[in-house]
Amino acid sequence: MKSRILVFIQFTTIFLMLLPLGGGTQNYYLGLSTAFLGILIGLLAIKAHPSGNFNIRPDIKENCTLISHGIYKVIRHPMYASVLLSMLGVVILYANLYVSVLYLILLINMLTKMFYEESLWHSKDECYENYAKTTYRLIPYIF
Repeated sequence: MKSRILVFIQFTTIFLMLLPLGGGTQNYYLGLSTAFLGILIGLLAIKAHPSGNFNIRPDIKENCTLISHGIYKVIRHPMYASVLLSMLGVVILYANLYVSVLYLILLINMLTKMFYEESLWHSKDECYENYAKTTYRLIPYIF
């Protein structure tokens, strides 16, 4: 149930951020470049997954395996990084309080989702501890 609520909050927030609620765009090229980089990271993450291993909820599928190659060699949560970076592009594009507050809600939700997923991995897979020691969560060489 917790997973479903976190995913619901995530998609609702993204939907609300993308609603055209007036106001022009600013920093057009920077915003689009940031969003594009986020999408690229997401595509690299999807490419690294074997068929049937991908899950939108932070729950761990029964027969899934820990991915530690490709982009997962550097960061543990490239899909979360992808969402956050893509939506940061929206914040840069629209640069208003409404979108900024929604982004803060999304950030808190994604961090909650990420830490919840990590707690599940720690209890499921002994290798996750070593994997966590050799990778960054979201931002290479920072966090």
